[in-house]
This record gives sequence, C-alpha cells and structure tokens, in this order.
Amino acid sequence: MSSVAIVQMTSTANFEENLSKALSYIEEGSRLKTDLIAFPENFLLIGDPAVYRSGAVPDENRVRHIFQQKAAACNISILMGSILEKATAAPGKYFNTSILIDRKGLVCAQYRKIHLFDITHPEVVYSESAHIVPGQEITCCHHDIGQIGLSICYDVRFPSQYQRLRAAGAEIITVPAAFTVPTGKAHWLTLLQARAIENQVFIIAPAQYGKHSETRASYGNSVLIDPWGEILAHAADGEKMITGEIDLVRLQKTRERMPVFKHRVKGIDDFNND
Repeated sequence: MSSVAIVQMTSTANFEENLSKALSYIEEGSRLKTDLIAFPENFLLIGDPAVYRSGAVPDENRVRHIFQQKAAACNISILMGSILEKATAAPGKYFNTSILIDRKGLVCAQYRKIHLFDITHPEVVYSESAHIVPGQEITCCHHDIGQIGLSICYDVRFPSQYQRLRAAGAEIITVPAAFTVPTGKAHWLTLLQARAIENQVFIIAPAQYGKHSETRASYGNSVLIDPWGEILAHAADGEKMITGEIDLVRLQKTRERMPVFKHRVKGIDDFNND
C-alpha cells in the first residue's frame, strides 16, 4: 500500500509565486509521509499564449534541479505534472514535458505530451501547437509504488496510448491536466474513469482549477481512481491537496477476476494497428 498526494492549483503567469506554492505543498506531503506527490499540467507557468513568447519561460534544467533537490530533502517522489522544455530543433517552441522524480532526487522518467490540444468550440478556441511541439514516444517506468505510465491532459481522449502503456506494464497512469471548463464539465471524469476501467489501472489526475488569466480558466476536479473505476479521492474545486492509497493487491484482484487483456482477439483488438 502506497500513499499519494494530488495537488490542485490555480497557477498563473507568475512563476515565482507558483514555485513557492508548489514547494509548500511538497513539504506538506512530506509531513503526511506520502510516497508520491503529483502536480497538474503547466503548474509553474500558465496563462495566455503570449506568456510563451514573452521570454518569461524559466530554464527547464534549473527548474528540474530545484525539484530534484526538494525530493531528496523531503524524502518524497514528485511528479512535475508538466513544464515547458525548449525544443532545440524548433526555435521559439517547446515540449510540454512531464517529469517523474524519485525520493532520492533522481529522474525516473520524462514524457513529452504527444497529443496537442487544438480546438475550435463555441466556448473555447485554443491552439496548443502554436507554441508546443508534440512528443513521439510513450513512457512507462518502474517506481517504488508500482509501474507508472505517464500522459498529459488531452492524451486522455486517445485510448490506444493508454492501452500501449498497459501493455508496457503500467499499473498506475498519471494524467496531469489543465482541462477547459466546458470540455471538463462534459467529459473529464468520464474519460478518466473509462481509461481506468479499460486498462485496469489506477489513475492519478492532478488538475488546474479556476481563472488563470482574463481569457483562460480550468475545470479542476482532480481525482484518484482505482482499476474498477471507483473514485477514491476527489477535489471538485479550489486550490488544495488530496490524498489516497494505491493498493496493488486490489489491482491484481481486479485483473484476475476480469482478465480483459487475455480476452483480446488478434486482428480485431490489436491496438498497435490503429
């Protein structure tokens, strides 16, 4: 049994303020003796698209080093939900990158968001590809609390990515996010529960909440979901930290009682052919 902390934040374009808030949450998670603390997408910098062109984006190496030191000092593993990583082959653009650090301060895994959020909706118009370059590879790694697969936000709408993570051994999948309010109300919890049920994994989903700028707001509703689709911890609104337990015995029992992946039909259910 492992304890996880999930942080819901209302981050802004003020990097130093976001950083101070995040470091305080890590100290709180350490006091509670949690094994892993998970932050949302863009937890250190979020705002209007102009933010990404302003030169205000902090150096990713400096940022990663701060959290590596904090993890070791507090004896806690940290999921840096996502930060901006310079894309050297595309000047002026970035990768949206999630970084998992163990309790010794070592980087276990790094994942670059594959699916970019480009949408024209009556209530939301957003083009993530204007400043973000997509990643190309899924990421799954061994961790003290289990095999962890990494994803980010809009990825949750693409089931094959989660099936590939399950096939790679994932027992837990992280989904840090900054879901918009209209799409969040319609689909966020439903999609997360579906990915948990389909792949019989725990889902850790730390989310942004509230108004980040004059033109951008997020839905919140951070959750921990078990392999049966049950919500174990939930933060509907506000900035807060919630905690819950990862029980791999529960996961194994779920998979034994309903061995879905053993029932896959070759040629029909081959997700690598989609």
